[in-house]
Amino acid sequence: MIDKIREHIAEVEAFIAKSHDEVETFRIKYLGKKGLLNDFFAEFKNVPNEQKKEFGQTINKLKTVATEKVNSLKASLSNEDDSKGIYGDLTRPGEPIELGSRHPISIVKNKIIDIFSRIGFNVSEGPEIEDDWHNFTALNLPEYHPARDMQDTFFIEKDPDVLLRTHTSSVQVRYMENNKPPIRTISPGRVYRNEAISARSHCFFHQVEGLYVDKGVSFADLKQTLQYFTTEMFGKSKIRLRPSYFPFTEPSAEVDVYWGLETETDYKMTKGTGWLEIMGCGMVDPNVLKNCNIDPEVYSGFAFGMGIDRIALLLHQIPDIRMFSENDVRFLEQFKSL
Repeated sequence: MIDKIREHIAEVEAFIAKSHDEVETFRIKYLGKKGLLNDFFAEFKNVPNEQKKEFGQTINKLKTVATEKVNSLKASLSNEDDSKGIYGDLTRPGEPIELGSRHPISIVKNKIIDIFSRIGFNVSEGPEIEDDWHNFTALNLPEYHPARDMQDTFFIEKDPDVLLRTHTSSVQVRYMENNKPPIRTISPGRVYRNEAISARSHCFFHQVEGLYVDKGVSFADLKQTLQYFTTEMFGKSKIRLRPSYFPFTEPSAEVDVYWGLETETDYKMTKGTGWLEIMGCGMVDPNVLKNCNIDPEVYSGFAFGMGIDRIALLLHQIPDIRMFSENDVRFLEQFKSL
């Protein structure tokens, strides 16, 4: 009987478990109420007196070895579980990381900034909540000027002097107030106008406006700058400038790029002419320079402005401007590779 107990001791010492269930089965086998240890203790009364001491010591050793084995296996498996909970299975193949998507407005805006940065334009920003001076008056739009009606405005708390900016030209005014010529800057940002929302227009949209002020700046410099931009942005080098009116530039012009008539979409976009309007521009009015403490007798400059949303619609053939602000993941995921 003693030899049989010693065999169990050797078996216990050699036992290895890979799960908590195996440890529990092992514990019940030896230490449970109906386990082998209780059977051996029950046999103690049948052992001859001269062997009782050795028999008892052997049983106690089996109990000690079995208890220590159960405790050590439980501790080992618990540590392994904690490690997996933190790091996971380190032998498992890695899962691909889901890449986010850039918004098409951001894609186009960054491309415009990159193009103009190559020819020395920096980026300037300003507040979206503006005052009347920076948004209108300094830009040659004094109170009651009829051209103010061209830009339906959101006013803040019925205060006629505080409003949501209607263009990023207000940023250019702030920049000229705080910087001396030569000035070469573009001002991207969101603007607001009280307009009806449809597939082609929204009450908020995005603009990039550019400004160059220095000695001897001419309309030819403006045209060459826009020629460079349209070539880099659209791959179209043919442009035309049509006379127009903006209160803060004189003379003023609308810029068209020749898009072509190669597809049915081209016919629809250009209304069968091949020409597509992309921005407005002109020479900075001397009154605007005066309002910003720049001497128009010494300096001249040009300015231009374009809608980022409109260009994004053109480049990506997006049918509805409202898709830019609906946050539909299915729409945004299409721009992952850009």
